[in-house]
Amino acid sequence: MSKTLGKILIVDDDEDVLLAARLLLKKHAALVHTEKNPRALPALLRNESYDVILLDMNFTRDVTSGREGFHWLNEVLAIDPSAVVILITAYGDVDLAVRAIKEGATDFVLKPWQNEKLLATLSTAMKLRSSRREVDELRSRQALLSADLDQPFSELVGSCPSMQQVFATIRKVAATDANVLILGENGTGKELVARELHRQSRRSQEVFISVDMGAISETLFESELFGHIKGAFTGAKEDRPGRFEIADGGTLFLDEIGNLSMPLQAKILTVIQSRKVTRVGANQARDIDIRLICATNLPILEMVAQKEFRQDLLYRINTVEIHLPPLRERQEDIPLLADHFLRVYATKYRKPPLRLNAATLGKLQKYHWPGNVRELQHAIERAIIMSDTPVLQPGDFFFSSADSGEDSLFFENYNLEEVEKLVIRKAITKHAGNISQAARELGLTRASLYRRLEKYGL
Repeated sequence: MSKTLGKILIVDDDEDVLLAARLLLKKHAALVHTEKNPRALPALLRNESYDVILLDMNFTRDVTSGREGFHWLNEVLAIDPSAVVILITAYGDVDLAVRAIKEGATDFVLKPWQNEKLLATLSTAMKLRSSRREVDELRSRQALLSADLDQPFSELVGSCPSMQQVFATIRKVAATDANVLILGENGTGKELVARELHRQSRRSQEVFISVDMGAISETLFESELFGHIKGAFTGAKEDRPGRFEIADGGTLFLDEIGNLSMPLQAKILTVIQSRKVTRVGANQARDIDIRLICATNLPILEMVAQKEFRQDLLYRINTVEIHLPPLRERQEDIPLLADHFLRVYATKYRKPPLRLNAATLGKLQKYHWPGNVRELQHAIERAIIMSDTPVLQPGDFFFSSADSGEDSLFFENYNLEEVEKLVIRKAITKHAGNISQAARELGLTRASLYRRLEKYGL
């Protein structure tokens, strides 16, 4: 016979009860311990981890009130908060049962019990114990991960004055619920800043929901952001919350908000102002409590002047602005960033500790990094994968342009995509990251240039 029950402890001052329980349960449990004296509980729990504890409520000192049973229940839970305790008594009533459950008992059985019912109760309790153990393990694992990940500014690396100013602003703003707008070119780390604001906020134990506004089509916008009810449109087979509802209590990060059309901007503004969302197809609005953080790589003030972005929406989302400098303006941070990424990817790819020689570091500091920190990160990852030596050489880094950052164009090959990527990089570098000016020089609309930036990961 397979034993479906784990380790069981029975505590009762009636030897007949202990004998009957042992005879019944030894066929079904991996281990059955019995004990007459409840004072032995602390020692027993220190020496063994039981899946279920059957605990009498009434011992010889007080045979009807259950006072001793409640005392020992509290003692057990103090030693092992995840313990599964089933109280047993011959004098049970509804009020006592309710109090036992409120104080932490899992269930309540009366003597004399029915064998099949007791086995069913124990089987259910075993499943609960297993679930609690899994939750405890997940929490422990998450705590260990969080100890590393949630160190202040663990992913934001920099010592230059402009980055120190960013860190100072984060410290001041994070503890508030003020709306924050993060401005910066692609690859400067806008989402990292948003996550750091969340980590240091009072909402850090709640969810952080990130939404790429540029990746959501206009037809799905309301459903994705605000949710829908069953039958609201073809394919809506069930009720579904939107991102605003999912983020309730936590932080909502709207990335690339500058890409929204004017009609969609109006819808977002309505939700931000009212702090209510109405699912598509529903009539009733739902309250939301979120911390809103937005980001864009577009020149938002210029867009407001050109009537491409609503001024009232800008006022709502930028209670505080954080400007992230491009990497070319913080070249003194390149050694720090390079060292950080060397450690990360050496660990990821199981390589020995790696370093850059002086010539390689000089090459990295000379380059203009139109793709910013993200480009540096990818360059180091690629170099680590391809290199067979512990010291990375200049030849391990390939850039599709002259490393000096001069304005001359030099094509290592004539692949059209590589040529287009190089020309776009040059235009962005020439105009210091101003997308509108670069687009005009390239003969593109800003939207077309943005699509190309996304295509090439720039």
